[in-house]
Amino acid sequence: MTIDLPTPSSDALRIEASFDSGVLTARFVGTADLETRSYLDAVVQRLHAQALREKAATVVVDFRELEFMSSSSFKVFVSWLGAVRELPSDLQYGITLRSNPELHWQRRSLSALSAFAGDLVALET
Repeated sequence: MTIDLPTPSSDALRIEASFDSGVLTARFVGTADLETRSYLDAVVQRLHAQALREKAATVVVDFRELEFMSSSSFKVFVSWLGAVRELPSDLQYGITLRSNPELHWQRRSLSALSAFAGDLVALET
């Protein structure tokens, strides 16, 4: 099932999401910078709400086609992980970050993100 997401504020960042068999998958394409931060924040909030509503076991965040993420956009994901960690354990869901090993920023940043909430986050390369 395709997830209805907010309308993007620019063409710089495209996000598609779907839910199937207990797994919510979101694919990020382009760049996440200051210009797209409010859109990114709205999408992440929608993904979180959908994961809770559907009782998702896992949310897969596919960054393989995300070329750049600014620190302000990165903070959106830190806040999301914090929100998931604060949930009662029976409502928490796992988050899998799919990365592109050819993009240096992803190796550093996504490793740090997975360390922040290691019990909830898996990193796929």
